[in-house]
Amino acid sequence: MRKARVAALGILAFLGGCVGDLHGPQIGRPAVDYTATTLEGDSISLASLRGEVVLLNLWATWCGPCRTETPYLQSLFEDYKDQGFSIVGVSLDTGDASEDIEIFVEEYGVTYTILHDPMMKGMDLYQVLGLPATFLVDREGILRWMRYGPILEGDEEFLQALEELLS
Repeated sequence: MRKARVAALGILAFLGGCVGDLHGPQIGRPAVDYTATTLEGDSISLASLRGEVVLLNLWATWCGPCRTETPYLQSLFEDYKDQGFSIVGVSLDTGDASEDIEIFVEEYGVTYTILHDPMMKGMDLYQVLGLPATFLVDREGILRWMRYGPILEGDEEFLQALEELLS
């Protein structure tokens, strides 16, 4: 009985150590710094966008919910870009998917910033298990809202968070 209890305590200590070491996204804490590249190969970091309200959207061309969400994100960008609002869409398509991403951008009329992360580093940094995943960062670089899954048009919780950050 004593051996079982010691083993259980050891497992809990191990798990506690693992959980304590996670540095994923946390509301009210600085957004995890993240850098990806444009389709032309230039690097852009989340930190370089300080001073703007940033919606970081992790997506992929093959993702059905991402395709549903993109027109809404584009309309948000058009509505709020003059208020210091930026959208950074990071494609997590693996390999050399530049052509697929370009086709997607053209098909959906995307005019906000599109980056590519073929090594899918964003999945680990933001502890994403599925796509899309969206993170709303304030002008000082603090994570204020996040969603694992698509943002549906008219989502009141999201719109309230966005409008508070822009006001």
